Amino acid sequence: MSMEGLPDQRHLLKPKSDHIARVDHFVSPTMRAAINGHNGGVFWFTGLSGAGKTTLAMAVEKALFGRGYRTYVLDGDNIRHALNADLGFSTRDRTENIRRAGQVSALMVDAGLIVITAFISPFRADRELARAAAPLRFYEIHVQADLATCEARDPKGLYKKARAGEIADFTGIDSPYEMPDDPDLVIDTQNHGVEECLRQILNYIEEKTVLSDAPSTREKTWG
Repeated sequence: MSMEGLPDQRHLLKPKSDHIARVDHFVSPTMRAAINGHNGGVFWFTGLSGAGKTTLAMAVEKALFGRGYRTYVLDGDNIRHALNADLGFSTRDRTENIRRAGQVSALMVDAGLIVITAFISPFRADRELARAAAPLRFYEIHVQADLATCEARDPKGLYKKARAGEIADFTGIDSPYEMPDDPDLVIDTQNHGVEECLRQILNYIEEKTVLSDAPSTREKTWG
């Protein structure tokens, strides 16, 4: 992709101070996984506004939690009400928004959680920066629906506002969405209903997180 117009992210990969040392945990990821019965992982939902990211993320969290998995959703709107309340929607702020979300996700994976994120995250470079925070446990899931479908849904009325000029730099209208080149999973919400999409995601998450050498005590209710 062209990097023209995007901020240089290399300075985000190291602290400003040279006087900071890493502190090692006495509890390893393997020990946490043994207690939890599953590995942690970041399942990064990306797609246009209205594609169904939040709807699916919350449904996945509920289903996993009901079966004893330790899981949590990081939703883009919720993050912007707190941790990222200081950020706007410029290209630089969007990059910082995803950088922070990626770092928080990585910490939660370190704690052994299954983290489901719901961020438009329109730029490939930003998603790769999020992946770099937890490279061995990061799974990019493209929640796919075309612009016409998402705009017809318009659950928050944002497309209508963007078309009326009330929102600038809105993804899909006057700011680009860069589709994943090689996502780990594609969920087609344009042609499949919520239940089918949910089933696909649950199967994938279980495949990637459940310990292969530990018998599951959870009732498996999806195919």
